[in-house]
Amino acid sequence: MPEQSSLPDLPLDEINRLRTMVGEVKNALKNQAELLQMRGISLAPGALTNLDSMEGDLSTLQKNLGSESTELLQLRTLAATSALINSSRDLDTVFARAMEEVIRLTGAERGYIVLIDPQTNERVLRMARDLDSTSSTFQGSNTILNEVLETGVPLLADNAYKDPRFENRGTVTQNTLRSVLCVPLKNKAGRVVGAVYVDNRLLAGIFDQRILTILSGFANQMAVAVENADLFMLGQANLNNITELNEVRENVFGSIESGVITTDSVDAIRTINSAAAQILNCPRDTSLNKSITDVLPAITSDHLNRVRQGDARQSFEETLQTPDGEKIVSIKLGPLKDADGNTQGVAVVLDDVTEQRERDAQLNVIRRYLPPAMVDNIEVISGLALGGERRELTCMYVDVRPLSTFPPDLRPREVMALLNEYHDVATACINNSSGVIDKYMGTEIMALYNTQLNPMDDHAHQALEAALLMREAFIKLYEWQGIDPQPHFFRIGIHSGVATIGNVGSISRRDFTALGDTINLAHRLLENAKPGQILVSEACCGYIYQALGKYPDHVLFGGQEPIRAKGRQQTTTVYEVLSK
Repeated sequence: MPEQSSLPDLPLDEINRLRTMVGEVKNALKNQAELLQMRGISLAPGALTNLDSMEGDLSTLQKNLGSESTELLQLRTLAATSALINSSRDLDTVFARAMEEVIRLTGAERGYIVLIDPQTNERVLRMARDLDSTSSTFQGSNTILNEVLETGVPLLADNAYKDPRFENRGTVTQNTLRSVLCVPLKNKAGRVVGAVYVDNRLLAGIFDQRILTILSGFANQMAVAVENADLFMLGQANLNNITELNEVRENVFGSIESGVITTDSVDAIRTINSAAAQILNCPRDTSLNKSITDVLPAITSDHLNRVRQGDARQSFEETLQTPDGEKIVSIKLGPLKDADGNTQGVAVVLDDVTEQRERDAQLNVIRRYLPPAMVDNIEVISGLALGGERRELTCMYVDVRPLSTFPPDLRPREVMALLNEYHDVATACINNSSGVIDKYMGTEIMALYNTQLNPMDDHAHQALEAALLMREAFIKLYEWQGIDPQPHFFRIGIHSGVATIGNVGSISRRDFTALGDTINLAHRLLENAKPGQILVSEACCGYIYQALGKYPDHVLFGGQEPIRAKGRQQTTTVYEVLSK
């Protein structure tokens, strides 16, 4: 008889064969014992008893080895499930495989995996296995499932139908449940995230503590799978968000007309959009990680240091030589800060202003021939229809110096140059008072206030101030020329009223001007003004008082003989403007 210590190494079929042999020997000895007794011979004491003991030991050994083999199979299955969890991110695949193994190893009829939705805190059936039904809904005991989900404690019932713990509990009684086992799924923090439920409605006592331990192991593995899947989904969502943000950033960078470059703390280029690459005529890929001072030499270390250390924005224009030719580029630098407000680099914005500067240069040329307000508001003028509109305004006529006062020996070119000196002085005064010069007529200038181009409430007062400023400016011009004319050369007439102002001319050629009695009367005042005089109409004085609520403190209005404009019956009261 082999030693007992070696028996566990024998295979189960060998132990079964030994049990059969022991039984046969015991039966043979029993038969021989009867024959020997008839002859007066007896067997050795305890022979049959020893055989009975041996048969019992073999039976116990066979049972123990069978249980250990089953448990070993369960452990191997648990290990295989763990390997599946580590190799698969598909939760449904993991749950399906695990449930198949649970049903097979426990002898359960039905099995379910229920999870708790972290957003709604509601139960979600993720896996169902029922040998007698194809239903995809939970058919087990809600009483037991809810208790396990709420308490987080496993529940084992070997005959739930007669278990006093579930007496008068609806789902247990209705389903006539026998064996029930429910184990919670817990994450690493110990929070219940679901449960594994198995039952058998026909057999009682098929689940024991050993099955509970094995199923708890499965539950732990499935909880790990749930947590891994959540982490994977969270990581995937974050990755998708990052990818989307990068795409949005690239789209935004690509849609910005201005060139944008960002650098890190050591002035290496980290991002550069297509517009910047086009302005600098350099490939984006090869510009990355290069020092910005190498890619754009116009930016110096001094610029960068002032931005980084002094948090000061820099802005300047630079003419760059590129293979496409000369470019005028506007360069703006500012600090690039993180969420905590710490400067991590420099942001550079580039704009190709070459065409804009060329247009500015052209407009500056045009401004020499047209009033600045007209040039700046050309779109407003173009929107006005032929015929114009009626509006209150003030018209000022200025005769800067009659031709009769010019030295007779001057050549025409010299006369023109000298006349332009007087026009320069008068023009500056009109522009300073926001007037619009309608036209130059030899030695005369016509200026308008409160047109569509320069709307203002105190238009009469502004015209008066321009005239006073002009008188002072002409005196300085006389001093510069070394002359002291007595009386002064200039004459000024100012009148306020209603006139028609707008575009006159044709579709192909237009002029912006004003027409009407107000304009004619203003010129009539100029004609009646003596050299060095500023004449204003009574209507102009009324507009001044209406705008200011009083007359200006620094002037006096001296009465003059009324005048009658050509084509008008009534006379017009006029005043000479005198300084106090």
